[in-house]
Parts: sequence; C-alpha cells; structure tokens
Amino acid sequence: MSYGQQPGMGQYPQQQQYDGQQDMAGMTQQMGQMGIDGGAAQPGRKKKNRHAFHQIEQPAGGAQAYGGAPAGQFMNGQAPQTQPGADPAAAPWAQTTQPWQSQQLPQPGAQMQAPMQPQAPVGQPINMGQNGSQAPGAQRVNPDLVPSIPVSRDMAAEYYKQHVYPTMEQRLPPPATTPLVAFDQGSAAPKFARLTVNCIPNSTEQLATTGLPLGLVLQPLAKQMDGEAAIPVLDFGEAGPPRCRRCRAYINPFMVFGNGGNRMTCNLCGHPNETEQSYFAPTDPSGVRVDRQERPELLLGTCEFLVPKEYWSKEPVGMRYLYLIDVSAESCNRGFLKAMCDGILAALYGDDLEVDAADGDEDEETEKPPRPSRVPPGAKVGFMTFDREMHFYNVDRRRPAPQQLVVSDLEDPFAAISAHHLFVDAGECKSNIVTLLNQLPMMFERIKHAEPTLIPCLHAALSALQDTGGKIMCSLASLPTFGPGPARLTMRDKGMQTATNDHPEQDRVLLKCENASYKKFQADCVKAGVGVDFFLTAPSGGYLDVASIGYIAEKTGGETFYYANWAYPRDTLRLQKELSHALQRDQGYAALMKVRCSNGLQVAHYSGNFTQHTFGADLEMGSITEDTSMSVTFSYDGKLETRNDAHFQSALLYTTTSGQRRVRCSNVVATVTENARDSMRFVDQDAVIAVLAKEAASRVPDRSLADTRQSLQDKLIDVLAMYRKHHSGQHPAGQLVMPEHMKEFAMYILGLIKSRALKGGKEPSDRRAMELRNVKGMGAGELSLYLYPRIIAIHSLDTSDGFADENGHLKMPHSVRASFANIEEGGAYLVDNGQIMVLWLHQLVNPNLLIDLFGEGFDDLQKLNPNMNALPILETHLNAQVRNILIALEQGAGTGRGSKGLSIQIARQGLDGAEFEFARLLYEDRNGEASSYVDWLVQLHRGVNMELSGQRTKSAADASSSITDTISTIASNVPYWG
Repeated sequence: MSYGQQPGMGQYPQQQQYDGQQDMAGMTQQMGQMGIDGGAAQPGRKKKNRHAFHQIEQPAGGAQAYGGAPAGQFMNGQAPQTQPGADPAAAPWAQTTQPWQSQQLPQPGAQMQAPMQPQAPVGQPINMGQNGSQAPGAQRVNPDLVPSIPVSRDMAAEYYKQHVYPTMEQRLPPPATTPLVAFDQGSAAPKFARLTVNCIPNSTEQLATTGLPLGLVLQPLAKQMDGEAAIPVLDFGEAGPPRCRRCRAYINPFMVFGNGGNRMTCNLCGHPNETEQSYFAPTDPSGVRVDRQERPELLLGTCEFLVPKEYWSKEPVGMRYLYLIDVSAESCNRGFLKAMCDGILAALYGDDLEVDAADGDEDEETEKPPRPSRVPPGAKVGFMTFDREMHFYNVDRRRPAPQQLVVSDLEDPFAAISAHHLFVDAGECKSNIVTLLNQLPMMFERIKHAEPTLIPCLHAALSALQDTGGKIMCSLASLPTFGPGPARLTMRDKGMQTATNDHPEQDRVLLKCENASYKKFQADCVKAGVGVDFFLTAPSGGYLDVASIGYIAEKTGGETFYYANWAYPRDTLRLQKELSHALQRDQGYAALMKVRCSNGLQVAHYSGNFTQHTFGADLEMGSITEDTSMSVTFSYDGKLETRNDAHFQSALLYTTTSGQRRVRCSNVVATVTENARDSMRFVDQDAVIAVLAKEAASRVPDRSLADTRQSLQDKLIDVLAMYRKHHSGQHPAGQLVMPEHMKEFAMYILGLIKSRALKGGKEPSDRRAMELRNVKGMGAGELSLYLYPRIIAIHSLDTSDGFADENGHLKMPHSVRASFANIEEGGAYLVDNGQIMVLWLHQLVNPNLLIDLFGEGFDDLQKLNPNMNALPILETHLNAQVRNILIALEQGAGTGRGSKGLSIQIARQGLDGAEFEFARLLYEDRNGEASSYVDWLVQLHRGVNMELSGQRTKSAADASSSITDTISTIASNVPYWG
C-alpha cells in the first residue's frame, strides 16, 4: 500500500527535559499501586539521553534492509552456501543456507548433494549468580541484557522487506509476526503450517532429550500477502485428485514416480500405486515427470482441488449468512441494537447506503443490474430478531417493504418462511435491507422484553439452514433466562464472577458448559454444516455465561466477540470492523479436516476449536475462516530412517462462500537426524509456544488454573535442563544457557501465565472463558502478539517513520520492551496485543504533541474524550504518521492481528481506568501474582540447577500431565491412515 508524504510542519519548540527524580518517583509509586514493579535502580547504570518531545526535522534517508544476506538472493538454487566460520549465533534470517534438496525427490537441473551436517548450536548464557539467586547487595541482572523480543521481531521484519522467503531454501521460518512474501517451492509457507522442530529426531529417545513436543501448527486458510501468488484451484473432473490407495494421501510434490511414470510411490506410507491412465506422463532419466513444471500439484506445497460428488454431503451452494439480532430491553437501552444494525449495514455496503426510491415499484419484467455489496459472490443473507419471540423478515426486492413474521412457539421452534424467501442477494435487495436495519431500533423502542430466549431462536435459525448449511451471526446483550426449562441459563457464578486460587474448583464449573441443550445444539449445527459467531455484551459488565454460550461457537468452528464493558460511543467502531471482517474474510462451511504423517509417526492429539467425536476421527467444523488455527502433536510408533525425509500433509474438505466443494492440501517436509543436537538448531519457537498454549487452554476445564500455570513452568524448566544436560557445552553453574532459537521462549511462557486466560488472582469468568477459547483458535502470529504486545513510542518517531521508503515499503518504527523501565516521562505510546489497541499518554505529555495528534483546542489531557475510538484526520505530520502506522497494523497480513477490529482506547495517566490495562500489558514487570522477567529467569535458573543435581521434585500438575500423555500415547496407537 502506498502512503503519501505529508509536508513538514516546521520546528516544534523543544520541551524542557526533566531530571527524572521527583516526577518519575511519583510515577513509580503510582504504577506500584497498580501492581507494577519497574524494578530496582541499576547500580552504576548510566541514564540514557531520552527525548519525550515531538520534534520535526528534515526527512532522513530510506531505511536500509537488514544486511544479513546478499541482495538478490532468490529461490533459484544459487544462493551462496554458509561459509565456514560464520557466526552460528546469527539470526536465521541473517544466514544464507545451502538450498535444501529433498533426500527423496530429485530436483530437475540440480546436482545431488550430501545432506547438510548442522553444527552444534551455541547457547546464549546469561549470568545469574552461582545458584540462580541474587543475594542481598549483589549486582542485579541487567534487564537490558536479557533476550529481547522487540529486537528479534524488528530485525526479521526489516530483512523481509527486501527479501522473499523461499520455503525450501530456508530451514527455519522467522518470527510469526513478520510480514513476508513466501515463495512456495514445494513445502507450505509458514503462514499455513509451522513445525515445532524442522530437523526431526529419529526416535522417541532422541526427542526426549530435547524436552520439546513434536507438533504442527496449522492455519489452512491463512490470508495471502500482497505479492504472493494465489492458491491454485485444480479440477481433475469426476475422477477427483490422485490419491494413495493405502493412506489416502493426496498428490503432492514429494510423491515419487517410477517405472517410467507407471508407478506412484506415496511419500507418507511408502505404498507403490499404479498411476491412473488419465494422470500418466513419462519420466525423464532422473525420474522426474516431463510435465512436472506444468502441474502445480507437483510444484507447490499448498493447493486446492475441486472434488466430485462422492465428497459431497449435500448439494453445495453459496454461503448463507443469517443475522440473528437481539432486540430485548437491554440491547435497546444500551445502544447495542442500533450499533449492530449500523455495523451490519457497514459490513454489507460500506459507506454506500444510497438506494433507488423506485426499487420496490419497478416492473418485475424490467431487469435491473444488482446494486453492489460487499457480500462474497454467490453468498446470500437473511435476517431474524428475537426477544421472547422470534421474528423473521422477508426482504425480497419484489416486496414494497420488508415483511415481518412472528413465531411465539418456543417448545417447537421453526422457520416461519422458506429459505428461498429468507435468504436474498444483498445487492438486489439493498433497498429493503437498508430500510429494515434503519427501522429496527425504532420498531422495538417501545416493545421491550427484559428476558430474551436464545436456544429456541437458534433452533429456528438452524431449521432455515438445515438443507444448505451456512453461518449464523448472533448478537446477545443479556443472560437468556427465558424459555423452556432446559434452554434457560442461570447465574452460575452466584454473584461472584471470579475464579481465584482460594476456590480452585470454581473455575472448573464456571469455565465449562454444563447445559445439555447447548451441547445438543452444537452437535446439530456441526452435522448440518452450520457455524455460529456470537457478538456478546453483558449488562453493565455483569454475568452472561460466555462459557456456555461460547461453547456453541467453539465446537462449530465459529468465534465469540465479547465486549466486556460495552460503551456505545467507544465500542461501535470496533463492533463495525469485526462484523465487516466476519462477513468478508475468506471462509467456508461444512468442513472436515485430517492430518497425515510419515511412517514411524502417528497423530497423538489435536488442539483447537472443532468437534472430534472419537479419537482418530476427522475434525469437524460447521465453518472455518482464514483466522482459524489448530495444532496437532505426533508420537512415534517406530524409528524414522535418516535417509528419508519426514512428511506431513493436512487436508481440509470444505465448501467455499461461492458454493464450490474443495480440498485444500498443505504439505510440509523436514529432514530426519539421529542426533537431537542437530534438531535444536532448527526449533521454531513460535510453533512450540502455540502447541503448548493450545494444549494448556484445552485442559483448563479439567485442571485448575494453578496446576496449569505450574505445568507450563515445569515444562519450561525441563526444556532448559535437557538442553543444558545434553546439547550445550561446558558453562559455569552461574549461567542460564538457552538454545539459540529459543532465547525468548521463557518470556513468552511468562506472558502466557500473565495473560487473562491463565493469570492468577481475580478475573471475570466470562472474560477468562472467552480468552481461553481465543488462545485455542489463534494462529502463531496472533498468539505471539497476544503473549507479548507491540509497543511503539509515538513521541519520538523519526520523521520518515510511518511513510513509504524509496522502495515503497512503509517504514515502521522500532518497538520498545514491555517494561515500565522503558517508559519515558512525557511519552505517548501505542500498545497493541492483537486484541486491543491502547493509546497511553503520560500526564506530562507535550501539549504541542496533543495538538498535532488530536487537533487545535486539545492541548491538555483533560480536554480529550475518553470514549474516542479513532484519530481525527488532520494535515499534520505526526497525525499522518500515526494513522499510517495504525492502518498498516490493521490491514497488513502477517502483522499478528487476527479477527479483532482495531480501535484505539485512550488511557490518560491518572485519569482513565484503561491505564490499568496498559499496566497489565507490561509483561516484563511484576504484576499481580506473577514475577518480573528478570526474577522469572532467576527462578528458572534455580529450577534448572535443581533438576541437574537431582534435587527437583515434580509437581502434582506435572505428574498428572505425564500420566495423561502416557494414556494418550497408548490410546493413539492406531494406524495413522485410519
């Protein structure tokens, strides 16, 4: 995207510099009251020369790409090889590796080369003291010297502005939050699939010496970056795509053709298949099909196949979206109904709400081109409202006005009109749709029922989608306590709303669905191929039982959007953006998914938001979107051969929004080694974290939060101890040694423990339930940002930040560490964790900065509107910079933002409650019951030393986890092709 350069606005008067004594001490005290500890002052540490004022200078030159690899490196097999003596500790994106040749498949035009022998990894030691403790009077660990997540993210992002990511030449992907253009060379891009270990140990014993899980993080419909080729859609007619007759794997670049092309050997199970006559092509002397370059399925790691009728469960049609809108008293009184109607209009038509007055009166024989809409081509929309009754709406363009039909039977709910009249083309029926949504808030202004009913309305909506499948988008503003007995929800929290360590059993009750009606309904939805998205807000922040309501969205592959403290002027923009994204993103319905792997491995466990009826069965989802992610872990049922690669294939069968039944396949390949030390050089930190986080979130209802946090800490200690024991060189006992590519692993685990999903202390059960389900469904990039937010200092932006450089890339400012020690007096900061965007303003912020950012008249924090949700459009340099940065963070694929709409939340120091949210996101500091980053490393070091000396005792949570894993492994000992 191109950003226009704004003219400079002259020189600001320089703000007086503060000595940082009295005022910062006061700020320390204030932040301490919020549960934040900035850490003690560092003896002998020189204070940095900081600038807390906005200053405009002459624009600097364009940013230079990170020069870790020569310019022009591409995926043609001619990249320079790693030179002997090169820095083994350099970041993976700063290394140029030998192009990876598969050990099974000969590459055309390339010479066969011996497998690369990885060098032993070099650990990153941190001096922690002799016994992992900091004695009184001893020098503290310098926080600036511990591994920094912002630095690793910024380096990778800068490098991939100028370089393409070749999927077979790079063994290790960059951080998951890195925007990059991937070139598919046969193995899927990391946005679709990330392995925890990209050089796989050949046995269970070797994997055990790493302490790491062997897993795969999948996001099958991930959004493509601008500049990437579209995923090809291939049609093999009634025969369908070629598949292995034994394991049913789909054709992929690593299947080997022999016997002149007549035999196709499966790369997963090794079974030799006879090539179908319709798919036959001869091979050249090197064993490669002569038509290989003309067949995308033999070149690309990710592709889609159109499938014949034998893959259909019902006739595929375009997606049906059914909006189910709450019109009860709470929804009307708090403006939620109006916000939903306005948001749906914006999602359907954007800002173009003009209609032709004669739409309804026009002669039926006169053909009129449909009005444009933002609904995906081939899809249709329908509308229902509910309180104690259900209201269906016929908005067909042939009607002069929308027609309402009421159903009051809650015992046996049904659709009052046929699906043919309920679902319409949004462009053709724009006039009636706009009229309906504009009138709904006024229609129910006087007819207000305090208690809504939900399950009967959902059953009526499902009956309308029973024959086609599709998606329900439901809003709800209060606890549904009306209706038949089994369908009612009650105040299960008994007014407490929180699950704390004092009541360890309470979280098990409040965080799981115990209502049989909700469980039955989600099963019916999955069977019919229907997904459900919820847009929820509780009355005055009260109890809504998100655990039960959101269970439907979780199991059908849908999503829950929850507005904990709904405020109409503040949250409407976010609701509008999330409604638009929920409609317009790439998605499908009636989805089935299966993961296959090489001989010697088997699927052990899936984690995510889906339905799986029995172990080994396919994953079933009523709907799936570009934001949907899941993880799968593998166990060994034999020993892998080091002469062969390990292969993995995910296959997603789904119906697109346009009504095509397709299979999307993503293939991943990795080398096999008999030395786990080699594996440690190719660990994907983000994939490991995603696997552990999703498994932890999946087990919470059956395990207490305290046990879950302890098991994560125990797992982290095990990984570090195993690395120290088996794979690192000799280091003094006072050093904590970390694997090179897992330097920030400890900080991410600390962020997970401090997140709303797992943190100790009081937390509303509704919000915790939502966050736990979000963690299970997040992709690797979104999860990484959730566990460690991106913080940008906007008071010290360079004049070129926020504008395009000479290559057309937006120059993003460097982010700062999530610690109070890095917060400058008089500063202004954007804090983005992918779920919310906080704009924090120090009480001594420069008035000129406020005027430049918000406009004339806003020279004081008191004058700002706390419900502001977007920046005004001004002709100032700073305003243009910040707006460009916000647009890039919101719209750029690969930045870590998933389905959550970006709207700013103002947090003025000492004035707004949102400041507590800002303080909570400073994950490197002590807050609540969790320690600071430095103290956390000290604690881990102590645990590692105790483990190495045999003095560490396993916690009950860790022992329980081991038993569970053992049982899971035994239960999973079934043929992987079942």
